[in-house]
Parts: sequence; structure tokens; C-alpha cells
Amino acid sequence: LYVRNEEGYRNLMILTSKGYIEGFYYKPRIDDELLEKHHEGLIASTACMAGEIPRALQAGDFEKAKSKALFYRDLFGEGNFYLEVMNHGIPEEKTIRKGMRRLHEETGIPIIATNDIHFLEKEHANAHDIFICISTGKKQTDTKRLKTENPEFYFKTEEEMRSVFPDFPDAIENTVKLAEKCNLTIPQPGPQLPHYEIPEQFASPESYLQHLTYEGLKVRYPDVDEETQKTISQRADFELKVLFDMEFAGYFLIVWDFIDWARRHDIPVGPGRGSGAGSIVAYALKITDIEPLKYELLFERFLNPERVSMPDFDVDFCFERRGEVIEYVHKKYGQENVAGICTFGTLKTKAVLKDVARVLDIAFSESNAISILVPEGKTPDGRKINVKIALELEPQLKEFYDRGGVYKDLFDVAAVLEGMNRHVSTHACGKVIGRSILTDYVPLIKDQKSGDIITAYTMDIIEPCGLVKMDFLGLKTLTLLKNCETLIRLHSPSFNLEKIPEDDEPTFRMLGKGRSEAVFQFESQGMQKILKDAKPASIEDLIALNALYRPGPMQYIPQFIDSKNGKQKIKYPHPDLEEVLKPTYGVIVYQEQVMKVAQIIGGFSLGKADILRRAMSKKKEKEMAKMEVEFVEGAEAKGYDPKQAKEIFEMLKPFAGYGFNKSHAAAYSVVAYKTAYCKANYPAEFWAANLTNEINDNDTLKNYLAHTRDEGIEILPPDINLSDKTFTVSDGRVVYGLMGIKGMGQAAAEAVINARKTNGAFSDFPDFLEKTDLKSTNRKMLEAGIQAGLFDSIESRNRATLLHNLDAVLEAALKKKEDEAVGQVSLFADAAEEVEANLNWEEVDGWSGSELLRLEKELLGFYVSGHPLDTYREIWNKTSNLDLNKIKRSSSDKPYTVLGMIKNVRNLVTRKGDRMAFAELEDFNGTVELTVFSRTYEKYGHLLVEDAILGVIGKVDLSRDKPQIKVDEIKVPDELKIIGVPEIHIELVDDEYSEEDLIDLRSFFQDIPGPGALFLHIRENGIKTVVKASNQLGIAVDDITINRINDKPAVAAAWKE
Repeated sequence: LYVRNEEGYRNLMILTSKGYIEGFYYKPRIDDELLEKHHEGLIASTACMAGEIPRALQAGDFEKAKSKALFYRDLFGEGNFYLEVMNHGIPEEKTIRKGMRRLHEETGIPIIATNDIHFLEKEHANAHDIFICISTGKKQTDTKRLKTENPEFYFKTEEEMRSVFPDFPDAIENTVKLAEKCNLTIPQPGPQLPHYEIPEQFASPESYLQHLTYEGLKVRYPDVDEETQKTISQRADFELKVLFDMEFAGYFLIVWDFIDWARRHDIPVGPGRGSGAGSIVAYALKITDIEPLKYELLFERFLNPERVSMPDFDVDFCFERRGEVIEYVHKKYGQENVAGICTFGTLKTKAVLKDVARVLDIAFSESNAISILVPEGKTPDGRKINVKIALELEPQLKEFYDRGGVYKDLFDVAAVLEGMNRHVSTHACGKVIGRSILTDYVPLIKDQKSGDIITAYTMDIIEPCGLVKMDFLGLKTLTLLKNCETLIRLHSPSFNLEKIPEDDEPTFRMLGKGRSEAVFQFESQGMQKILKDAKPASIEDLIALNALYRPGPMQYIPQFIDSKNGKQKIKYPHPDLEEVLKPTYGVIVYQEQVMKVAQIIGGFSLGKADILRRAMSKKKEKEMAKMEVEFVEGAEAKGYDPKQAKEIFEMLKPFAGYGFNKSHAAAYSVVAYKTAYCKANYPAEFWAANLTNEINDNDTLKNYLAHTRDEGIEILPPDINLSDKTFTVSDGRVVYGLMGIKGMGQAAAEAVINARKTNGAFSDFPDFLEKTDLKSTNRKMLEAGIQAGLFDSIESRNRATLLHNLDAVLEAALKKKEDEAVGQVSLFADAAEEVEANLNWEEVDGWSGSELLRLEKELLGFYVSGHPLDTYREIWNKTSNLDLNKIKRSSSDKPYTVLGMIKNVRNLVTRKGDRMAFAELEDFNGTVELTVFSRTYEKYGHLLVEDAILGVIGKVDLSRDKPQIKVDEIKVPDELKIIGVPEIHIELVDDEYSEEDLIDLRSFFQDIPGPGALFLHIRENGIKTVVKASNQLGIAVDDITINRINDKPAVAAAWKE
């Protein structure tokens, strides 16, 4: 089908949409009935060999082919239907061409000549063949696979087309005539806002928005002085005027409506995201929750009165309930008016090399090595890395290429396929809303995995075509905070996260120690170090650090920290800029600061300043040169020295590119502060909420369980009478949630909780089976529960016996329920007692200690009954001198000894043929990655057996994302040397401890005597010194002691060596 005009375009969108949504069977399909309804404005041709008429000709049914040809000619109209011939050298095409000529002679329907184009260049035939293999998961050597017949399926020139159709001279001209009939410019009206129904007492969307704004401001600013009220009113009136002039009142009302619905239904909404937090109107409407005047956020950064562009609110919702908001939008605006947005997954550089290598049957070890050699990011001159550039930059890749043969093919084909669309999927958070049904604007398809209806056009096309895009993002941290608040309110009903103090001393003390694990935006190892150095004391500090911790502005972090902590004098480019740069200690951090500088020095309006910022960030040289003249002239008119004005303009250039959007940084830093507040003040609830948030992510769950225990919080094992569906808190201890047990699904967990609420606590295992809806549970869940110790509190029998008798007990319970269902109820026995009485329990020996622990770790992520190293604890205390929980603070020069259990051994052979290994070592405090190079492996490789208890000796490598130990020696426990006196190292908070703090520490140490030697790490005037305490001041060496020391205000960190 070809489009003649706009009517045909709209009909084609309807046809393709219905084919994908209603007619999809392996491929999208439509029928004649649908064509009859939507054929106007379209031209049709008979298509390739797989077309309806060519298939009839191949089958020898000329009359059917003729009948269909006449049907389509009459349907589309004279001159709007063509017979199509192709010549790729395929024998069947000769039959089709012969039949098409006869059809033309008998019906007069014109013939066009086309080529079935699968790739652009003839030389790309092999690359296309490999692409098919990638798509179908085949190797090129597979003879029974989908492939094209020959290399003729490319975009041919006119000469090439004429040479293959000597018998159809008019067909080429007809093809050109058909193309000339296609006169369509795709309508691009720009975003068309859907109609928003306003209450009848308001004359327009503008008057309703104004009313909501003024009412909202009364709530947001209930008690302000006259001057502040004047500032608020002026700002609101300015914003409303801009919104009305740009006709965006409806957009604000639409966003306000679904956020208001979410809030009214107790669905957590983020405080803001992106530049939208700079609007006081959005703040009044509770679209955002960041006070723009307080944080000096600029409306012009969000919506520039001098540059009309669509506003864009990205809204965060609770991860678990985001779908409810989307469903509300579907219902409000109509299912046919709302859809998701398609996105294409493309073949990236590393992925395409691996995919092509697989098809060419290159060994995985080699393709993996090649992929690793590809540089990341961009070249020094700003070029994005691709296959060709990687070959230029990396000599080892060039060595592979120069081998020729299959390796040359690998890089040549990968270079052709790189960037191609591999699959279509749904954009993670984007939705479009149409003023009318979506097929008036864009074609639709159905995501075959999710079943969602999505646009067939990508995000960059849909808005020009008339649709409004909204982003509904799911933020797990909002879910975390909601769950945490719920847990806290169980013992403190009045607690409200919206009313916590913004200057909480325990929160900033914790952050200043770098103890920000699991704190939103501040959890990374690098950020922990920066927090420790910067010692943030306000949310404003957090905003700045959040904005600075990115490629580019990172280079200014040392200046920011030294200026903040008084180690470097704060310098301002001009005294008039002190007010703007004082919050960030003289460093330009935010885009908004760039705009303010342009306003103060250059006399620019904030709208014009934003245009300058954009030009600088995108390095638009011509536009910058023009605006530099205006900047200097404006500065001179305001009385500034032109030379200094030029210097300031030059200074702004890099910061305009590096600078971060303060509105976004402020919103996310407020979320971060709330997270940190919960961690500092309610650690048990905080970690329980985190564990619940990650309940389906086994690796993160294990990591958070370790953090919880490291902070001295006891974790109670799962208990059938105590555990909830998710993790909870009881007397300051975290109670393991049922869904945290591997193999326990949500339905089973809910069945247990419902049974307990309805029928009371369970007395034993048969009683549990009697009271629980067994349709919602299954044997796998029960087996996992037994192995994890879920029933230990109600069963005297050991776990092995319960599991051994599970089938019999389950069968008896099911039989009893069936009997009850048909009225066969015992008159004398309790149901559970009857099950028990009819059973002949077969007692078996309990599992060994090691098996119990293995199952606990596998199913729960931590050990309950003990630890595999328990029998080696004395040796561990005397030989291990590295605390794996504090490994990030260790020295990279010092050799350490650690005793632990070997896990996840991966033996491999290097390209040189040497054997080496990676493994993990787990001890009481944590787990560390081991790297065993060939020289060490040669001597000790035979000891690296799964679950072996071994001591490793080596140096710590902190250069990677995760610390590693590069192993030099491996010993069995009895061969390890006993270390000298154990050491406790304490790093004091820089320059912030008092004499009273030191007296308090000394008193504390005297109360916990032990064999440990005490070392204090002190930094004064930028110089770090280590002081050994008196030999008389020996202290206890254990995790509880270290946790208690870490809680002291004067202590930045404490660890054992």
C-alpha cells in the first residue's frame, strides 16, 4: 500500500494498527473487509512472491489471480492499483512475471517493476545473512535455517533495474508514475493537548488554573510577612502569564489531575524531577514538593518565555503502585486515546561483536576478550566509540583483524550491523495522550511480550505528530520511604516524613562519616568518600554534592570541599557574584547559577540567559559568538569592565556544559535526606523496608542482610507465627519476611498471613496445613519453608523429619479437607489431631550442621543456626587481620591474611595458555573477590575447592568497583601464622572533636578492657597522623565493640586489623 494524500495516510495508520492489534498471527494481517472500509487515498500493488495474487499464479490458478486483481482495481479505482513484477533470479519469479503480463493484457491493469529491498548495498548481503542468524539464534554454518536466496535483494540503480527487466520497458516508467502520485507531507501540528473538563463555574482552563494556584498558595504559605507575600504573588502571576500566553494551562491541569488522584489514593509521589521543580505554580498545585524560592530555583529553566517549547513534567510514583495511576489516565481519557511508546533496541558496539562472533562460530573466550578490549565512552576528541574507531585505538583489536579470515569478517560485518534495530519494546515510563483516538495521529502496534498497545513511532516523532508525552516513572525509593514510615508508625503513630527536621544532627553526623550505604543517590563507594571529606551540614550541601558527583564537574569537588571546610579561601569572579555563588563556596555548580551570572553581569533576562546556557552546553559557536558581543555590551552598559566581562563569559563556557539542573538535584537530594534520616534515626525500620524493597532480588537482598547485621541489628529467622509477608520490626529487631524465602511466592505468603489472622496462631505443622488454604500453597513452598526453619518454633521434630514426611502429611491434610467438603466430619477429634492420629511419622536423623547452614544461606541469604567457620573461630581471631566489612579502608601496600570459606570458584585458561582462577572468600564479616594469577595457581590451585576452609594471604586491590584480594599464598587453617596483638583502628572526625569527646572515648574504652591495641587516626591542618594509645588501654576486639565505637560522635570510622 502506498499513500497518495493525507486521507490515505490516516487510512494506512488505521489499517496497520488493526493489523497489529486485532489481526496479528505470527505477522500483522488485514482482510478485504477492512480494506473496503479504509482504502480511500491509497494506491496498492500486488507485492512480492508472498502476495495474494503472486501465490495464486504460482499455484496455477490464473482465474483466482484475475478475480482478485479486478476486485482491487475496482476498490482502489482506475490508476490506483498495479501489478508488480520482480527479478532476483529466482525461478518462481519467472512464472509470476509471465502471469502478470497475461493479467495486464486481459485487464489493462498497469505493471510496475520493483526490487524486494532487504539491504542497501549489494556488498551487505553477507552482513544481512548474519543479521538473520542473530535474529533467529542460528549459526551461519547451519544449513537448515532461514536465509535469502541470493545477494540481489538490495537497492538497485535505474540502470540495474532496466537491465533485469528488458521485457517490461514500460514497467520502470510506471514505477516512477506511481511514486509521483504519492504527494504527502506527514502532518506535524505539534502537541495537541487533550481536552480537560473543568468545573462549570469556570470560564476557561486558565481561570481554573489561576483559582487552583491561588488556593494552593494559601496552603503552602499560610503565615508569611507582607514582603514575602508580595514576592510569592509576583512570581505566581509571572508564571501564570507565561503559561497562558503559551496556552499551556491545560497541560498543567492534566498533570495536576493525575498527581492529585494519586495523592488522594495514598500513592507516594516524588517531590519533583527535572526542571519542573522551579515552578511556584507547580508547587502550589502539589505537582512538586520543593519550595522554589527557598532553594532559588528558576522558572525560566523549566519554561522559557523567550523560547516556546512544550513543558515536560517527569513524575516519580511509588514503584509498586505506578500502574494504578496509568490505569486512571487510561480510564479518564479513553483506552483508544492513551498508549505506551515504542523504543528500538539497537546493536551496540560490544554486543554486535559478540553476536556476530557467535554466528561465525568464534570461540566465546575469544569473542569475550575482543569485547573487553573495546574502549568505553568517547575518544579524547569527543567521537563516540564504534567498531571502526575501536580498531584505530586498540592495537590488540587490530591484531585480531589482521589475522584475516573469520576475524576480518567479524569486524567488517559488525561495522555494517552496528546501530541497527534489533528488537522493538515499550518505553519504560512514557505514555502518550491524544485529543482524539490515537490512530488520528500515529500508527499503533502491540508489544508481543507485555500485550501493551504502543505507538509505532518512537519518542522523537510522536510529539510533532500531535501527541502529548507524559512520563510516569516508578521510583523504588518512594516505596521504601512509604514502607519505612508505615513500620515507624506502628510504635510512633504521629510520625510524618513530611515534617522531619531539616537539620537533624544524627543524620548529618552519619553522612559525614561516609556511612551512606543504601541512601538514595549517595550509596556509591565514591560518594561515601566525598561525604566523609565534605562533611555536609545542610540539605543545600547535599544538593551541591549530588550535582557535582558526575563526569565533568567532578574535577571541582576538591575545590568545593576545601572551600567549605575553610582550607582554601573562597574566590568569586566578581564581588557582585558572591550572593549567587556563596551557597556553593565560589564554585559554579548549577545551570541556574550560569543563568544568574549572565543576568547580573551581562544584563540578560533569565529567558535570554537560558538560551545562552543552551548554546554553550551544545557548543553552538556561531550563536555563542553573537551572544558574547551582547553579553560584553550589556556588561559595559551596566558599568563593568569589558575585559573582565569577556573573562567571565569564557569562564561560563565549561560550566554551562558541566552545570547540573539544580531543580532536579534539589528534589532528589530531599528524597536522599529523608532516606538518610530514616537510616540514622530508625535503622531497624530502614533496613527492614530496604529488605522488603529488594525481596525479589536475591543478590541485593543478601547484601542488605549483611549490612543490617553489620550495623548490629539482629535479624530474627523466619517464624510461621511471627513473620509477615514482608520484613517487619519487633523490639528493634528485623523479622524475616515470608516472601524473602527463596521459593515462597506472594500468593503463598498471603495465604499464610490470612490463615493466621482468621484462625489464630499455628500449634504444629499439621495444624498449619489444616488452617491454611492449600490451593494457594504448593509442595515447593512447603519444602523451602521447612529447609529454612520456618516451622522450627512450632515443631519438635527436626527439619529432615518434616521434609521426609511432607508428602504423607500433605496428602492426609488434603484428604481431610476433601472429607469436610462433602460433610464427612469427625464428631470427636480436632481436625489437626485427626490428621496427626492418622499418620505414622517416620523419624529420620537431622541434617548435619553444614547441610543446615548451606540450606539457610541458599534460601535466606544468611546463616541462622551458626556459621560454617564456627569451629575455626579461635584460629580466625588469631590469624585474620583484615575486616572484610571495612575492606574499603584497608591499605593496598600491606599483605593481609584472611581465613574463610571458598565459594564460586571459576577456573580459566588465559590466552597464553596459563591457568588462573577467580573465587570468593566468605568469613564472619563478609565476602571478598579473590584473584589467583597463574604463578600462585600453579602452587595452590589444587586447594581451591568449593566450600573449603582456607586462609589466603595477599594484597587488597581497591581500583575496581568491588575490592579484591590478589592472592600470593593459600594455606590450610593449621598452617596459618598467629598474628601479633589484634589492633583496633579509630579514625576521628576531622577537626571537629572536643576535649569532652576524647574524655568520653577514654571512659568508654576503660569499660571494655581486652587484648586489642588501640590506634587513633587524627588529621589536623590537613596532615594525617596515627597515634598508638597507651599499652594500658587495651580493649575488646569484636564486632559489637566496633559498632559501638562507630556510634560515637567524634568517630569517623572504626575497624579491626
